[in-house]
Amino acid sequence: MVEAQALPERESMEFDVVIVGAGPAGLSAAIRIKQLAAEKGEDVSVVVLEKGSEVGAHILSGAVVDPIGLDKLFPDWREDDSAPLKTEVTDDKFLVLGPAGSMRLPNFMFPKLMNNHGNYIVSLGNVCRWMAEKAEALGVEIYPGFAAAEVLYDDNDNVIGVATGDMGVARDGNQKDGYMRGMALLGKYTLIAEGVRGSLAKTLISKFDLDRDSDHPKFGIGIKELWEVDPEKHKLGLVQHTMGWPLDNKTQGGSFLYHLENNQVSVGFVVNLNYQNPHLSPFDEFQRFKTHLAIRDVFEGGKRISYGARAITEGGYQSVPKLSFPGGLMIGCSAGFVNVPRIKGSHNAMLSGILAAETVFDSLGKGESHAELTSFDRSWRESEIGKDLKKVRNSKPLLTRFGTAVGTALSGLDMWTNELFGFSFFGTLKHGKTDAASLKPAKDCKKIEYPKPDGKISFDKLSSVFLSNTNHEEDQPIHLKLADETLQKLSEHDVFAGPSNRYCPAGVYEWVEEGDEAPRFQINAQNCVHCKTCDIKDPNGNITWTVPEGTGGPNYPNM
Repeated sequence: MVEAQALPERESMEFDVVIVGAGPAGLSAAIRIKQLAAEKGEDVSVVVLEKGSEVGAHILSGAVVDPIGLDKLFPDWREDDSAPLKTEVTDDKFLVLGPAGSMRLPNFMFPKLMNNHGNYIVSLGNVCRWMAEKAEALGVEIYPGFAAAEVLYDDNDNVIGVATGDMGVARDGNQKDGYMRGMALLGKYTLIAEGVRGSLAKTLISKFDLDRDSDHPKFGIGIKELWEVDPEKHKLGLVQHTMGWPLDNKTQGGSFLYHLENNQVSVGFVVNLNYQNPHLSPFDEFQRFKTHLAIRDVFEGGKRISYGARAITEGGYQSVPKLSFPGGLMIGCSAGFVNVPRIKGSHNAMLSGILAAETVFDSLGKGESHAELTSFDRSWRESEIGKDLKKVRNSKPLLTRFGTAVGTALSGLDMWTNELFGFSFFGTLKHGKTDAASLKPAKDCKKIEYPKPDGKISFDKLSSVFLSNTNHEEDQPIHLKLADETLQKLSEHDVFAGPSNRYCPAGVYEWVEEGDEAPRFQINAQNCVHCKTCDIKDPNGNITWTVPEGTGGPNYPNM
């Protein structure tokens, strides 16, 4: 047994505001605080921690951006040649796929909120890099490569900041040469903007019982590739979504194809994580989708450039927990502000960052610190965010209850009545089970046989992970924590046939069989692309995702 080594005291730095996560929400909050401070002639210190090796390294989204948030933050951004929003949507298509064909749904069937004209096709990672430059120009300190691993509290349980993870810890827990204790970053207020299913947000939700009055959180997994295609097949500004094949009526999800500049096409596939069949593999469903007759021609003769995956919040309006806690707020995807039918969340992330900044700045102006800013829980619901999410609050529950075909029709009707008359015939529906509880035992489900990848249109997991530039220091503690190894064998393997091997899009989990010995659960943590699906879908909640050593994970150049 390894003896615990004494830990040195943490060094600390103090700021007015500490922000965890350099995504759209965190950067918007940082920028807006500095803008307000400049308007008042005041000095407010702001620091942003980012676990990726650089800003944008862990950012993955479709993405078609509604510019409403940017318009508030930078009203003249369209005149800024450095802004990475170059491709405005010119055509908007929606297809229903069957095994042998497709049908386009006319645009007039969709409510106005589903219209993508006026939106921009972007690399959200590049948008965040641009925003980070703007933030630093205003005096925001941004520390990439530092993963916030722990929430810090005072004696009254007020949040007073966060601590970064220790560097230089070996897999066995011993300190290696070059060990460095994590830094404490202390603030009068702390904003949690770490993205979907963040480890600090989970801690705060549990400690302060923030979800006591909200519905179950719901999630999907989004898997994305970036391609360079034949110029003759490229249609700059085209946005195309699909539903249907290869998913069955009980399994919801769909695809996107977005045609960016430079003959690039971003293609992605979303599978809602409340699927029932443990044999289903979202990654393989995505690869199969690309072989459809209505889809594959776009990619034939093209080259795949990048790959990545991440979880998506899908609970919507009724699943947003209480977002204020003593000493801070949760914003962006940590809060769950994705509009599922629109497949958009970055606009609400930016708006939430702006609103949080205004709330915090007002409190600082009153000389307050570490207060519980409960007004934020009311103000976001009254804002554009709440109006956006309330209109579509029943889409997810209707799909879950009635299946894709009937659920989509009812969802469309519900969105129309909300848009035209401001009410829903259904009220506000509940989600029912958690995504983990939705899995059925393997014996009750049909096994799915997936075709082998051809290496041209469809690919295997490991070659895909290679394109994500994922890297972790191998000699470090495994950041995917298994609570009970015996339970994993008796339930996840024996009852559910080992779905971790399939729901993970990066080949992290394996059940290894060696001779006559019982199957052994193996965690290839170095493959992890930080999608956090395991933390959501494990049928027993037996796997917990935590932050690895700083800079670990994917390094997306343009996702």
